Amino acid sequence: MPSPEPKPTDRPDATEVALSDEDSILVLREGEIIGGERNRWGSNYTFIVHIAAGPARYIRAVYKPRDGEAPLFDFASGSLYKREYAAYLLSRGLGWPKVPATVLREGPYGVGSLQRFVESAPRTTYFELVAGSAAELLPFAVFDVIANNADRKAGHCLLGDDGHIWSIDHGLTFHSDFKLRTVMLEFWGARIPQPLLDDISAVAGRLDANERLAGELAEVLTERETSALRRRIDILLDKRAIPELDPHHNVPWPLV
Repeated sequence: MPSPEPKPTDRPDATEVALSDEDSILVLREGEIIGGERNRWGSNYTFIVHIAAGPARYIRAVYKPRDGEAPLFDFASGSLYKREYAAYLLSRGLGWPKVPATVLREGPYGVGSLQRFVESAPRTTYFELVAGSAAELLPFAVFDVIANNADRKAGHCLLGDDGHIWSIDHGLTFHSDFKLRTVMLEFWGARIPQPLLDDISAVAGRLDANERLAGELAEVLTERETSALRRRIDILLDKRAIPELDPHHNVPWPLV
């Protein structure tokens, strides 16, 4: 288990810069981690770190080290950081929802996931967003079925300062058993629009053809998990709707 605070030396003269997800990838992968602090919410160790993005410039990122993961009875130990990355890969393949750029790399406490930090409205969650943003949030609900998200809390939908809604915290995903737990009850039973079905079908084709996405997912998920992912896709393409779930079993706690 890592010590309570990160070790890198802060550089207070540096200025934070805003980069696109695409431009952030290289910095996330190769930039020097120059400081940060622990986010004390949650059972797993999570850090908000500063990564050098050029002379006197930095970006912020969320660092989740493997060795800071609390043991779970149903998810393999030391696998949550890989699931964060797998969720990013899947979202990139589908084209939705918006998941911040995510990489796997070594950090102050060893290997983990590093995700671009999204500046957002801290008190705005799914519950405040759903009434006016149902069309934008529907892909989140579909994505959660595909990724088998066992922990879609309201606070995992962020209204970014850029005006977009972002999806975060995907460590409890891609289990081979059906584990879906979500606060997005409004979408249970909803029909999936054809454009989203077309995107899902395209990803299915890429997985079947063993294209790059299939190889990337196979590096971080087990064969059983990737097979289950493919089955969930087939079911969605057949049913063309989000399943009706059980509020006694398929809702996370706490809700936010």
